[in-house]
Amino acid sequence: MKQSKPILRALSGEILSTPPIWMMRQAGRYLPEYRATRAEAGDFLSLCYNSDLATEVTLQPIRRYGFDASILFADILLLPQALGADLWFVTGEGPRLSTVTNAADFAKLKGKDDIHEHLAPIYQTVRNLVQSLPEQTTLIGFAGAPWTVATYMIAGKGTPDQAPAHLLKSTGLPVFDALIDLITEATIEYLSQQILAGAEVVKLFDSWAGSLHNEDFKKYALAPTKRIITALKKRHPHTPIIAFPREAGDNYIGFAKATGADCVAVDNSVSANWIAQHMQVDGCVQGNLASRHMVTGGQNLIDDTTAIVKALGKGPHIFNLGHGITPDADPENVQLMIDTVRSIA
Repeated sequence: MKQSKPILRALSGEILSTPPIWMMRQAGRYLPEYRATRAEAGDFLSLCYNSDLATEVTLQPIRRYGFDASILFADILLLPQALGADLWFVTGEGPRLSTVTNAADFAKLKGKDDIHEHLAPIYQTVRNLVQSLPEQTTLIGFAGAPWTVATYMIAGKGTPDQAPAHLLKSTGLPVFDALIDLITEATIEYLSQQILAGAEVVKLFDSWAGSLHNEDFKKYALAPTKRIITALKKRHPHTPIIAFPREAGDNYIGFAKATGADCVAVDNSVSANWIAQHMQVDGCVQGNLASRHMVTGGQNLIDDTTAIVKALGKGPHIFNLGHGITPDADPENVQLMIDTVRSIA
């Protein structure tokens, strides 16, 4: 049956006169209603694991802006926590985890089939959203890609260059490979359960893929993504999958075909014309307005939004930012972006 939801139509390869639009981190701190709900929850993790409140913050940007898709409110580090890592958030500094740097640390982790009790509230949020979202709004589930999740598990926090993970890859390869393998298998199970709960699309966020080069990119960004997509397509052949190997550069070229992704999201380090020439020939692309425009607004926002829509208008395209919206963004600039996209003939 022909899909009617704009996001699903684009993901199937249809070229739409107006691209569907959603925004990474669209439920977040830039919205006053989000800040109020987070205060009610008490802290970030409590918000993630409270299905009713997580449903509420997921719906907030849909009510305010009418995006074509809603993305599950969660965090990529909930999976490592489900695997047995300690996880906490430091105000103003971000996440902290217990580290995995040797075989003894790895041995403490749980198996891929032992994650679901811990993640049950996330699946309930998906079920809630199936009942609550507008009919035309696509529900997107997500997980972090193995390399990116591993960088946090190895370093115990975010790092500017992922040096701890690169070091373990060089000096403790058996442990590193075992960790990548476990995250890969657990991610398959996690996303499969999200789909069973009602997610219509799932997305893999490989936020630190750009720090992998040459064979390392193929082995630790491309190959795990392909493995996850292949397994999910076997179980859920009609569920589209978006991959986001951020800052992959020339490695974006051919990524969709190599992994089986239905769409590749692209950051703003490459131009929309480059995307059209090198990537859109293989299918749907998503992106790629610079997040800074949500802070600064004005004519530059309008001009860059228009340029992206026109450059990618000859192929299947989902309009989005090149990375997540930042907490200092102005909600009025989000509305300006949406109005601009939907006004272009």
